[in-house]
Amino acid sequence: MKKILVVDDDDDVLETIQLILEIGGYDVEPLNDAEEVFKRIDEFKPDLILLDVVLGKIDGRVICSQIKCHVDTKNIPILMMSGLYDIKEVQDMECAPDDFMSKPFKMEVLLEKIERLVNYKSPSHYDIN
Repeated sequence: MKKILVVDDDDDVLETIQLILEIGGYDVEPLNDAEEVFKRIDEFKPDLILLDVVLGKIDGRVICSQIKCHVDTKNIPILMMSGLYDIKEVQDMECAPDDFMSKPFKMEVLLEKIERLVNYKSPSHYDIN
């Protein structure tokens, strides 16, 4: 079973995504405290990280860059999501995520993107749904 770490500071969003992914057959670890992300990555060993851009005091783009630029975590696919930012604000990052999704999102689009990423089929371009 593929393992997905979901990082979002909104508990309602976390609960909804967790339910969708568990129904889809994934092992899900929700995290609403972005400061714990590296500890949780080390403990949970996710196959994918679903990461919100806006995480209270911490910018998800900074976390994404830290994950993608670190030798031990750079190969973990990251799907970033945001209701406030658009694709242009993440695709040009130095250590960009593997894909991006706007909020609100459609369940089938989320599952399709995740399936592609956990099976290491990188998108040729961002598909913002």
